[in-house]
Amino acid sequence: MKLSRLKAPDTYLIISLVIVLVAILTWLIPGGQYQTAIVDGREVVLASSFEYLESNPQGIAEVLMAPIRGFTDAALIIGFVLIVGGAFSIFQQTRAVDAAIAAIVKSHKSSRFLQKYLIPMIMILFSLAGATFGMSEQVIPFVLIFIPLSLALGYDTITGIAMSYLAAHAGFAAALLNPFTIGVAQGIAGLPLFSGIGYRFITWIIITAITIFFVLIYIGKIKKSPQKSPTYKADQQRREVPQSYHSGDFSGLSRHQKLVLLTFGAGLVLLVFGVLRYQWYIEEITAVFLLTGIAVAIVGRLSVKETSTAFIDGAKDLVGTALIIAFARGILIVARDGQIIDTILHSTSGAISDFGPVVSSQAMFVIQTAINFLVPSGSGQAALTMPIMAPLADLVGISRQTAVLAFQFGDGFSNMIIPTSAVLMGVLSLADISWEKWARWVLPLQIILMITGFLLLIPPYFMNW
Repeated sequence: MKLSRLKAPDTYLIISLVIVLVAILTWLIPGGQYQTAIVDGREVVLASSFEYLESNPQGIAEVLMAPIRGFTDAALIIGFVLIVGGAFSIFQQTRAVDAAIAAIVKSHKSSRFLQKYLIPMIMILFSLAGATFGMSEQVIPFVLIFIPLSLALGYDTITGIAMSYLAAHAGFAAALLNPFTIGVAQGIAGLPLFSGIGYRFITWIIITAITIFFVLIYIGKIKKSPQKSPTYKADQQRREVPQSYHSGDFSGLSRHQKLVLLTFGAGLVLLVFGVLRYQWYIEEITAVFLLTGIAVAIVGRLSVKETSTAFIDGAKDLVGTALIIAFARGILIVARDGQIIDTILHSTSGAISDFGPVVSSQAMFVIQTAINFLVPSGSGQAALTMPIMAPLADLVGISRQTAVLAFQFGDGFSNMIIPTSAVLMGVLSLADISWEKWARWVLPLQIILMITGFLLLIPPYFMNW
């Protein structure tokens, strides 16, 4: 699918207003700081070391510099998006994506099983990816595949995002083996790595099932009344653009297209293996996608000019996404430089000790959700909050395992809606959907997941988990 140049003025306005709001808060909230120490190779916060500092309010100059500083701070993820976008454009240039979509659509029309279970199966796979190796940034390029697939199946852009991004982050929130959240949080809390997996497996099933049912109910609604889709008008325009998978005379995948798909699949297998075995992150994953793009160009018989042109066009189409990511990171820079993040954490965590054990765990969930707005990084949030929440859990009579679960939920659920998440804003920019339109759509699911999170934090206390 050839995406048009992306423009999201409403999203830019919202992020800019949030930057200004956070800057105002730096004038109202006193500065504060926790001391840190290196423990087992990780930088952790010393829970009893908080001290107030002289305020460092952020003015107009800092607000105006926030976006460009966001580029510097988020350079890795911005580079990842541009290079992977270029690699995916090479993949699309081979027309193997269109052929694969046509094959799926053809099978979907002729198979009642696929008509009923295709979307749940795709969402379970992405949820597993989020739950095991922490798929988050890696899901961004898949939007380029699942939006056109969704449109070809008769659904909408929202469904394409839900099939990939939403499912992966449902799994991320209810993670089983995620090294970036559970691995870091349990290490700081002094728990055996990936312990407590039995109850977390139950939470993963429940959270994934809720997300899938929410999406299925939605697509059932828009199947009956397509006009109820928030992206109905935009999708009508997208469907007017001729695509090869719309052709009724599709005769099957060619030999070269099959080789392209196998090569791309091999690249994904290598990516998963590297993340699980060697803890690869953005640099290594970007390299894998770049190598896969080159290999795909070779087996797809693209010329050097076709390959380079496709790569440049793909990266060019994602400049809007890069801008969104930089602006979103600017919010965090203003809060960090204003030294209010530690103060907010200190003030809110201190109130937990006034509650009973069960309510305390639920309060931790709420606090982690609030902190995630300012620190939308799983490992970063774990490093900041768990040195405080783990000993606090001992004091209020809940297990450290429960404190880690509260962190998981607080970090994971809100990632699906907060405008400070670079991944979410990048996905929405790719899909050409404004943040406020997405937020209205996903808010009911957020409420359901929050209530579910509160309920799932009750059994661990009575189970002595």
